[in-house]
Amino acid sequence: MFFNKRTSPVCLATIFVVLACLALIGLDGWRTWQAREDLLQEASVDTSNMAQALAQHADQTYKEADLVLQVLQEHIAEDGLNERSLQRIGRQLMDQVNELPQLHGIFLYDDNGRWLVSSQRTLLTQYNNSDREYFKYHKQHDDMLPHVGAPVQSRSTGQWIFTLSRRFNKPDGSFGGVVLATISFDYFKNYYQNFDVGRRGAVLFALSNGTTLIRRTRDTATTGKDLTQVPLFRDYASKMERGTVELVAPSDGELRINSFVRLRRYPMFVTVAVSKEDVLTNWRHDAYMRTIGVLFLAGVFATLGRRMVRQIKSQVRSEFEAINAREKSDQLNATLVQLAMHDGLTGLPNRRHFDRNAAAELARQGKDKGSLSLIMIDVDQFKLYNDIYGHAKGDECLKAVAKAIGASRKRSRDLAARYGGEEFALVLPDCDIHGAMALAYNLRQTISDLQLPHSGARNGHVTISLGVASLDPVREDDSVLSLIERADQALYQAKQTGRDRIVTYPGTLKASGRQEQRKPSPSRSRHDG
Repeated sequence: MFFNKRTSPVCLATIFVVLACLALIGLDGWRTWQAREDLLQEASVDTSNMAQALAQHADQTYKEADLVLQVLQEHIAEDGLNERSLQRIGRQLMDQVNELPQLHGIFLYDDNGRWLVSSQRTLLTQYNNSDREYFKYHKQHDDMLPHVGAPVQSRSTGQWIFTLSRRFNKPDGSFGGVVLATISFDYFKNYYQNFDVGRRGAVLFALSNGTTLIRRTRDTATTGKDLTQVPLFRDYASKMERGTVELVAPSDGELRINSFVRLRRYPMFVTVAVSKEDVLTNWRHDAYMRTIGVLFLAGVFATLGRRMVRQIKSQVRSEFEAINAREKSDQLNATLVQLAMHDGLTGLPNRRHFDRNAAAELARQGKDKGSLSLIMIDVDQFKLYNDIYGHAKGDECLKAVAKAIGASRKRSRDLAARYGGEEFALVLPDCDIHGAMALAYNLRQTISDLQLPHSGARNGHVTISLGVASLDPVREDDSVLSLIERADQALYQAKQTGRDRIVTYPGTLKASGRQEQRKPSPSRSRHDG
């Protein structure tokens, strides 16, 4: 854990004050940032809703004008274009222009582009519109569907207008001319002025081919401008029905939140953009004021906390020194205990540790009516090994054997110890003779597989002999000494019968590939190699 019983109270108090100040600042920072994200999200929703509303308005505006053209198409198809019919159509056109504020005018041209009739009181016959884009379009296309044309400047008034036209045919089905509705630039301009998009915001109304119709705050300066290379149109509006994206405008370098929506019926789209700077202006001011307040509070808290830390520091200094001295004493005692209970060469528990552990396990198993097994291990012909290779190599050999014996333990309660000299022992609680024999077999094989060179040995490498004894179950009159004597007798028999052997008390000898039954010889004090 980060904190423990040794952690200084002064340190804890300091950390508490620091964390409290950081928490205060961090919480305010998180809330301030969250307010920023909420504000931007709200701006995105607002621009999206505004773009949707403007798209619906534009769609309805063009739809109303288109209905006039459809009716005009039907009248021409039914009544033709005689003098009487043209007079009636002219009166109807003036009425329609008066009723629909978006209409700049309605015009009827023959197949050569001459003016036949219009909503104006004076028919300007001196003009010919055969050069207009919409006239050429209908002359080349047989369909009777509406065509949304590029913005043009009116020849009659000089004003910018948006065009919506339909073709009509002669009785024989050939091209008869064009009916045209022109929509006022000022109508959209004035309508868009009613929407607040901020000082640096923008409203764009354009054709789906990238031609600008109107952009608020730019007026006629951008009407007719090509948007095909503008990122907003090129990467988004030309490919999607609607969306919201943050982009830097190439015209003025302003970062804006842009929402665009295509019209449902006609090939046009509307974009509403608000400056990110405008959206965050009030937030920045509020964030600045809140930050000053929070930093002031954090400073006051830090000052008070510093005084508190000083008081705690003066009170606990002597106690801390005493605790530190006691801990050093405890560490020294623990080191001494470790040295007293472990063998310095091999690192395994020593004979003292073995005696305590064996006695404790015997008492525990006697109480629980469990079993206790002991394996005594002796390195074969180790005295001869020392004579041949020297004591330094002998120590290395004992370390390697001890490491393998320690690794042979299968459970945490099993104890591997150095019994003395080249002898080792394994105490196995809750283990019967069969489990002990299995472990002994694996250990003998492991030592053999180490292939530690021993030119004086029969096999040419270091081997071990093992004596196994078990108390199953442990009885009240059993003792550690009796268990050691049994394992020691079994080990003696393993040495006497050729070494590199495993013998169990009272006499099952297990050697390489064979088993023999032998009665252990009487106990002895020590083994001779």
